[in-house]
Formats: sequence, structure tokens, C-alpha cells
Amino acid sequence: MAGHSHWAGIKHKKGRADKQRSKIFSKLSREITVAAKLGDKDPDMNSRLRSAIQSARSANMPRENIERAIDRSEASTDSNFESIRYEGFGPNKIAVIVETLTDNKNRTASNIRTIFQKSGGTLGAQGSASHNFQQLGVIKIDKYEISNDKIFELAIEAGADECFSNGDYHEILCDKGEIYNVKRKIEKSINNFLSTDIEWIPINNVEISKERKDDAVRFLKILEDDDDVQNVYTDLKY
Repeated sequence: MAGHSHWAGIKHKKGRADKQRSKIFSKLSREITVAAKLGDKDPDMNSRLRSAIQSARSANMPRENIERAIDRSEASTDSNFESIRYEGFGPNKIAVIVETLTDNKNRTASNIRTIFQKSGGTLGAQGSASHNFQQLGVIKIDKYEISNDKIFELAIEAGADECFSNGDYHEILCDKGEIYNVKRKIEKSINNFLSTDIEWIPINNVEISKERKDDAVRFLKILEDDDDVQNVYTDLKY
């Protein structure tokens, strides 16, 4: 089974300083607006929008912010956001996948390339790093919702491949094509989800020394802080 670095992306970081909250909310709002623009405004009929709203709620985004982001999808006809994936290798050759949502791909490409270069890494073509990962459906549930034993039993019965209990949440892994079938079965017992996403999970984790790891983590955080970056995945082991 896939190794797991638990680099969960900016949406799921706990305890961020208040000065980071507006940046996180901005990224989440953009995803909500794009999801609503591309599909139905009703989250029950739009799985991408439903997942974006769940992520926003788990980050404690106010309800009025979520509603404004949905309403903005009708007004932002002149802004066409595009999802672009970048791949490369950071410090100590760690493999990295960066998912972005941008209305200016030249700006985004320049920013991502600069971050890689300043870290001593290299930005490659699509496919250069992704062969180190596999795409899986990942469902996250707050640990307060259900016990470790019960969520494991529920996940397996729903058709998931694996279930892990981490520090703050349970994490259910399944085939990416089955993610919403698995979730629908789990929803019969659980109402609140942190997120439902298709993520890049490393096949094997890379271990490096603590000093080198600190450099790699700084690089990953700089990537996450870029306004156009939605998710960062790596094979670095924590």
C-alpha cells in the first residue's frame, strides 16, 4: 500500500496564526466559486462544490463567506480560472506535485519556477514526478465524530481500501473512481466530514536527516503560501 507523508495541504493545517487565516479563506473561496461556476449551485448536486464547502467549514470559514463565494460564481464571468499541475523535485530530490488554480498561468508558472530554483530544486514536465505517486480518493473525518475501531469497520464495509487514524482526524483511502460511492455509504452513519478529495499519495516515502528535512519543509511551506497554489503533495517522510 502507498506510503503516506501526511503533508495534508493548506486546507487541513491546524493552529495556523490569524494572519494566515485570510490567505486560507481566499484559497477556499476561490475553489468554491470555481466549483459553483462549473456545476450546479446546489452542493447536493455538485460533488466538487460539496467537498469545497466541507473543507471551508473544517477551516472555520463563516457561513456568509461561503455563501458569498457561491454568489460570486454568477458575477465572475470575466474571470476564467484554470487548474494547472506542476511537478518537480525540491531540496534533496524530494518529489513534489503542486496543484494550482489560476487566472494567469504565466504569473503562476513564473512564481512556481522561482520557488523551486531558489530552493535548489528543479521544475520538470508533467509526469516527471507523478510516477512516484498514485491518485486515491481520500476522505477525512474529525476524530471526535467516531472511534478508531468503528470508523475502520465502517470504512471497510463501505468498500474502502484502508483507514488510518491520525492525530486530528481519520483518513479513509479508496479507489479514486469509487470515492463518492464510499462516501455515500459512510454518510448513513456520519454527517460531518472534513474533506473529500482525490489526492496524490506517495508510493514510497523518502527519509532525510532532520537538518535537511527542515530545509525541505520550508520549501513546501513557501509553495503552499503562494496565492495560486491549492495543494502540495510530496514523498518526504515526516
